[in-house]
Amino acid sequence: METHGLLAPETETDARRQYETVGPAAQTVVKETAKAMAFDREEYDERVTADVVETARDALFASLLEVRTASRAEYDEWLADRDREVIERGNENVSRVAWHDALGETVVAATYETETEAAIGTLRRQAFGSVYRDLL
Repeated sequence: METHGLLAPETETDARRQYETVGPAAQTVVKETAKAMAFDREEYDERVTADVVETARDALFASLLEVRTASRAEYDEWLADRDREVIERGNENVSRVAWHDALGETVVAATYETETEAAIGTLRRQAFGSVYRDLL
């Protein structure tokens, strides 16, 4: 079993705190990206809205979520010891699983065969959309 990522909030309060923590980084990323695109002050003020910065914050938070990857057997063994709602996408006959344990309540999982990085990225977006978006 491998673990990828940094953020594994255990409570809603932890999730909100971690989400707030990535806010300044999201603002910096947006500002530096606009600078690299040669936005002048007027274009920056017009195009870089609060929604743009919020989208960057959402993406940054999601991209830092902790994800575990393992064989189907290791995943099933890990899950057997926990009482969680499970949201699993993919085919149960696929040999690998990527999952995020959201708030110790919900496991968001996706099956994959060989493309680990793609599975991790997809899973992070799914976890954000199905668990964290409404919360945050």
